[in-house]
Amino acid sequence: MTKAFYNEIGISEEVLSFGEKCLSELKERFEEIDRIAECNQLKVLKAFKDNQVSESCLWGTTGYGYNDFGRDTLEAVYASIFHTEDALVRAQITCGTHALALALMSNLRPGDELLSPVGKPYDTLENVIGIRPSRGSLAEYGITYSQVELLEGDKFDYEGIKNAINERTKLVTIQRSKGYQTRKTFSVAEIGELITFIKSIKPDVICMVDNCYGEFTELLEPTDVGADLMVGSLIKNPGGGLAPIGGYLVGKHECIENAAVRLTSPGLGKEVGASLDTLRAFYQGIFLSPTVVSAALKGAIFAASIYEKLGFEVVPNSNESRHDIIQAVAFHDKEKLIAFCEGIQSAAPIDSYVRPEPSDMPGYDSQVIMAAGTFVSGASIELSADGPLREPYAAYFQGGITWPHVKFGILNTLQTMINKGLIKL
Repeated sequence: MTKAFYNEIGISEEVLSFGEKCLSELKERFEEIDRIAECNQLKVLKAFKDNQVSESCLWGTTGYGYNDFGRDTLEAVYASIFHTEDALVRAQITCGTHALALALMSNLRPGDELLSPVGKPYDTLENVIGIRPSRGSLAEYGITYSQVELLEGDKFDYEGIKNAINERTKLVTIQRSKGYQTRKTFSVAEIGELITFIKSIKPDVICMVDNCYGEFTELLEPTDVGADLMVGSLIKNPGGGLAPIGGYLVGKHECIENAAVRLTSPGLGKEVGASLDTLRAFYQGIFLSPTVVSAALKGAIFAASIYEKLGFEVVPNSNESRHDIIQAVAFHDKEKLIAFCEGIQSAAPIDSYVRPEPSDMPGYDSQVIMAAGTFVSGASIELSADGPLREPYAAYFQGGITWPHVKFGILNTLQTMINKGLIKL
């Protein structure tokens, strides 16, 4: 019966059999993912109970948003989940890049220096920092930037980091996930070791972690190992596929207050900002997030298993530990990258009939192809894939609200490439 359903939706018996063979080797990996999801679900539930989330928390406000009980309680829930002093969780934060820009611009001042000890930042942050000249960048405000490249094997260059830290170093930004690179994603333990080293050199420096795609993939989060500030997007992991917009910052009270007055206005801070009709989705999204993330992790491992067996470079591979939901597959071939994304798009519940095309994107220095037939526009916690049209022509696959959908999506990428004559089993 299962074969018949897959055949009806376009997956051949050959492709399905190949996928099932890969899955038979992943049982223990999937069981470990389920254990992590169970513990994280209990952690989230405890935060809801400890902060006495009530039905009235789900109602929104309009106008100024004064005395928004649901909004304030949600921020207390986030602070509890991530074990921080404070949190800022707002619909007014438009995306992950906006959340990061907000964190940087609110906690840095003219004359300060920003340091990245993990090499080049994600493409869109180059505009924020001013690596690529851009209106309103940190560089325009007299904030300088330096970075330390990773050593071979994606190891931290501790000596280089020590030499880079100086009296003007105010904030260190640590990008957990790989972005459009084929380096590994850093584990929470590795991030903790890096923060401890940085603090031993300059204790008062702010250590910020870009946690996009990393939430709930492990039992601990960067704020459990010394991060002063952590940032993410609600249309990625913590939104659970339900949040229609938004971003979050969690961390030290002073850092969050700085961000709040930058988001709104000096003198207003967290007191204003209407939640409108977003609160129910925000609460339900963070509640479902551990389970949704587990489906995405299974999909990433499944994709790695399939494509490494076909001889492609995958990062991480199917046996390595997972610290975010992103799976990179390097094709070194433009047509294969495009076909992979076509397979993801045609597996989507929304706009499955659309053929994704490479195009120019704001904040990127090369054309990007994006496949995302999602309920929430651009939500990369839903089944999606994208990649810049440049070497190594890597597809970055992530997301999936349910495991059966993720499974089909990966099989469909394989089927699409076979149908185009690009690969053979």
